[in-house]
Amino acid sequence: MAGDPYEALGVAKTASDAEIKKAYRKIAKSDHPDLNPDPSATARFKAASAAYDLLKDAEQRRRFDAGEIDAQGQERPQRHSYREHAEAAGNPYARSYGFDGDPDLSGVFSDLFGRRGGRGGFSGFQQEEFSDPRDFHVRGQDYRFNLEIDFMTAANGGKTRITLPDGGDLGVTIPKGVRDGQTIRLKGKGGKGIGGGGPGDAYLTVSIAPHPEFTRDGNDVFLTLPISIDEAILGGKVPVPTIDGPVNLTIPKGASSGRKLRLRGRGINGGDQHVELKVVMPAKPDEALEAFMEEWRKDHGYDPRAGTKAGG
Repeated sequence: MAGDPYEALGVAKTASDAEIKKAYRKIAKSDHPDLNPDPSATARFKAASAAYDLLKDAEQRRRFDAGEIDAQGQERPQRHSYREHAEAAGNPYARSYGFDGDPDLSGVFSDLFGRRGGRGGFSGFQQEEFSDPRDFHVRGQDYRFNLEIDFMTAANGGKTRITLPDGGDLGVTIPKGVRDGQTIRLKGKGGKGIGGGGPGDAYLTVSIAPHPEFTRDGNDVFLTLPISIDEAILGGKVPVPTIDGPVNLTIPKGASSGRKLRLRGRGINGGDQHVELKVVMPAKPDEALEAFMEEWRKDHGYDPRAGTKAGG
């Protein structure tokens, strides 16, 4: 181990024994080679193991803090030679990664591998300890994804596919009526477990893309429906889109913009659809319509602003 053992464990020099052990456990659970094949993780784990082996012994820690031994547990050159120290009984750095035969560390690795260390404790990278994958159990990693779906798929349900971290893909069934921000759990669709550990889960956080016509509040759906001036005056049946396809809606005579009508049960999962009417004039009124309105206004004109501040 090179460098400062406190730095390797990420603790202050004033850390308690319990804090040092906790820091080592955390690194072991994230960077042990059987859990994380990344070479940089292996290097961190080896450094942390050597650091813990030095600092867990109160006398060794005192001597290191006093400058009597270096971070590798060796005597300072002016006191003893490297050979003298290396051959001395009890030198911890004759061991592989600082936890062979240490009953104190068996608890650390039983957390990781679902068992107590056997013959003399957990043996780090010694092959015989890992020859049978059934000897330890680590649950697979959970996967988390952000999944954007369109409005109609959210309303009516559907199927899509997502790409997994390992490059594969996974078919996903979207339940009918899923909400924006809702998380869908796919049990057992996460990473593979180690040994006898089961697979992790996949969690999909859903975001719903806006629809050009529909909006939603809970299970109710809202729509603004343009109607012509003659439909507003004379009423009649007009087609209106719903999430299940178009249906006929009865427009009452004399309907105004802003009037709201309801289609019961035409929303999501039994909700309603609310239709707001919007009277739309022709893009360019023709002469016949203008002439008719001129005559009509002479005898039938009215003030829709009467009784309001705008009408005086």
